Parts: sequence; C-alpha cells; structure tokens
Amino acid sequence: MSELICLLICSVILLVIALLHVAYLTYAERKIIARMQQRLGPNRVGPRGLLQPFADMLKLLTKEPIIPYGVDKNIFVLAPLISLVCAGSGLAFIPLWSNFVLSNANVGLLFILALSSLSAYGIILAGWSSNSRYALLGGLRSAAQVISYEIAMGLSLLSVVVMAGSFNLGDIVRAQANLPWKAFLFPQIIGFVVFLISAVAECNRVPFDLPEAESELVAGYFVEYSGMRFALFYLAEYFAMLVMSGLAVTCFLGGWLGPFSIPGLPFFWFLLKLYAFLFFYIWLRATLPRYRYDQLMDLGWKLLIPLAILNLFLTAIIKLLV
Repeated sequence: MSELICLLICSVILLVIALLHVAYLTYAERKIIARMQQRLGPNRVGPRGLLQPFADMLKLLTKEPIIPYGVDKNIFVLAPLISLVCAGSGLAFIPLWSNFVLSNANVGLLFILALSSLSAYGIILAGWSSNSRYALLGGLRSAAQVISYEIAMGLSLLSVVVMAGSFNLGDIVRAQANLPWKAFLFPQIIGFVVFLISAVAECNRVPFDLPEAESELVAGYFVEYSGMRFALFYLAEYFAMLVMSGLAVTCFLGGWLGPFSIPGLPFFWFLLKLYAFLFFYIWLRATLPRYRYDQLMDLGWKLLIPLAILNLFLTAIIKLLV
C-alpha cells in the first residue's frame, strides 16, 4: 500500500512539473520566435509577460465549448482526451536519472512507440467526427503521416536496441556509460538524424504540420474545436514534444549521464539536453516553410526508411563482428 501511495505522489509531482514545462514552453516559443523575427513577444501579463500562459489558460477555460451541428458528439468529445492521455503517458517510461522512473518496464521503448501511435487516433477521430471536409482531410493526412514516419522512427530506435541489448530505457542509458562520449550519437549518427526528423513529423510540427496546415485546411483536424477541447489538442502536441525530446536524450545522448556529476542535481544533464531539443523544435518553426504533401511522403518512404534499414543492417553486422 505504501508503494502505491509513493507511486501516486511521484505521478502527481511528475504531472505538475510536465504541465509547468508545457505552459512555459509555449511562452518560450512565442518569445524566441518573436526575437528571431525582431518582435517583442508576450510582454503585458506579468513581468516580461511571464504570466501569459496562465492568462491563456484562463481564457480557454472560460470560452464556450461549441459543438457544431451534425458531429458525432461522443467521439468529438473523446478525441482530444485520447490524444492528450496517449501523448502524456509516455513520460512514465522515461528515466530522469538512475533512481527515478515511474515505470521501469522491460519494454518501455515499445510502450512509448505504441502510445505515440495511439495518440494519432485522437487526431483521426477528431477529423472524422467533426462533420467538416477540412477536418477530415487533416485526419487523413495525420494517418498517412504517422504510418510513414513511425516506421522510420521505429527502425532507427531498433539500431539502439541492438547496441544496448535491451528495450529498457534505463539499460539503454547505462549501455552508453562505457562509450567515450557516453552517448550513442556518434556510432548511431544516421539513426539519430532519421529519428530527429521522424520525431518532428510525429509531433506534427513545422515543417511537417500538414494535418493542421492553416493556409490550406484552416487548422485541419481541430478546426471545429473551441475552448478547453482545443486546449487539450494543444497540450497533447507539447506533451508529445517533451516525450520525443526525452526519448532522443535517453536513446542517443546518454540520458542523465554527463562529463561529470553534479551533487544534488542528478537530473541536470538530462534537462540540459532536453531543453536543447525543445529549442530545436522552436528553431525549426521559426526558420522552415511547410513541406508539400508529396514532399512529405517522398522524404519518409524514399529517404528515411531506406536509411533506417541500412543503418540497422550495418549495426547488426558490426555487432556480430565485434
């Protein structure tokens, strides 16, 4: 019973920390992009606009939740929850440091991949249930995008599994401790690049935000959503960014390992690497235009998947020889 209570307390703490990160990730994104575009960004609510995330949350909570005529109401209401729960649940399997992980599952990596696939069902169901052509097209695009890039991402992570000999994320980090740079980044540079591009597509971020393409689909799959239901999709996207960044840090950059340990801050290196990946997502949004749909499919099927298969093949041969 005490273990269950301890697990619940740790889960609540992790959820609160994750929500705070998501809130201020939106603030950081608006500030960083504003600076890159020579603007000021949020600067009205609180000192330097630091309370802007809470003002946005209050605005969304007080907005009327509109359900358009002709929608499938049950699925329409449930779809944002599916995306949010599946996107956020992956955090339970990512070790922040050697002694802190909510679920130390032997197949934690497989769980995260499964949850990221299920998260897309919320987008697909939202597009199908909205009784809108724009939303339906966004949902169909998301389905095709997930199928394409999930394969490339899974194959790139399989190369890491071959090197570590385990699907447990903690074991994967410990397997990197004996390498010169304490990271699989250099022996798995091809897999890392494939994973990085695929993770951006999995999160529906620029330049792969085809499911919501504002210029074509008027926000796509969530065009009919408002109020807190819209906010749930927004939260799901940023939770997915946290999970994919944490997975990249764990599998390719040595997780909590660093050049030296810092007493009292065992998670310092993990957070530093995590923030670097999150900045990369924001940088891409400020820099790159959106891909055309045919370019998106060509990149996934003609380049990333063959590269991931080649990398897995080379990794298996080297592992056998060494």
